[in-house]
Amino acid sequence: MIWQALRKRFEAHNEEPPFRDEWIAMLRTNLPLYSRLPESLRATLHQRIARFVASVRFEGCNGLELTEEMILTVAAQACLLVIHREGKPFPKLKNVYLYPSTFSSIQRRTDAMGVVTEGEAHRLGESWRTGTIILAWDSVLRGAREIHDGQNVTFHEFAHELDHEDGSTDGAPELPDRAAYRSWARVFTQSYQDFLDRLHHGQKTVLDPYGATDPAEFFAVATEAFFEKPHPLSKARPELYEELRQYYGLDPREWLS
Repeated sequence: MIWQALRKRFEAHNEEPPFRDEWIAMLRTNLPLYSRLPESLRATLHQRIARFVASVRFEGCNGLELTEEMILTVAAQACLLVIHREGKPFPKLKNVYLYPSTFSSIQRRTDAMGVVTEGEAHRLGESWRTGTIILAWDSVLRGAREIHDGQNVTFHEFAHELDHEDGSTDGAPELPDRAAYRSWARVFTQSYQDFLDRLHHGQKTVLDPYGATDPAEFFAVATEAFFEKPHPLSKARPELYEELRQYYGLDPREWLS
């Protein structure tokens, strides 16, 4: 398997992982954001990618044959979210499954009366608490190459993975201390409520309306906007942007104009 070969290559050079020129050229093509990063961050990103590929199993589904391009394109985007994290980038993640395009999954919903319904839904991505992320490759590539639309399925699903890490998926990832949790809760609660109000009154927002689903989706959608629409987000929601800047330890305004 291509993933196993790539994993062995990275495991053999854990401290200084080799990053081929063709891989760098591929990332420049598939992920324009990569070229805008400072050189020091690109070097750190290479290390995080190596650790990620060495610790997470990749598998193609529905006949999709994995390539180095697919694995590295996913890994580069995922690891940008945790570029300052030492050790395993996503310690609870076990598997990444890639489908060629939109895939189907069974969705269960419970209404206000407690009635449970079940149906098939078409998905671009999913993140499970059990340590699995599922992505549609065509959507991964489209999201990576278009860096200004605020829609990136990889950022979205890996934000969910970060949200899962404390055992609950509620729009609040693990934070360093109580003060950080209090600040996060205040800012995200206010921002989420205002977001819902604006949508209710038909007003345009920087964030994708899908974020209105629940606080977990709001965090994932905010993450997409943070990395792809940093200037509009910081202008519209300065406190929200600042919380995300502190959490991710990055300021995408420095790279994107």
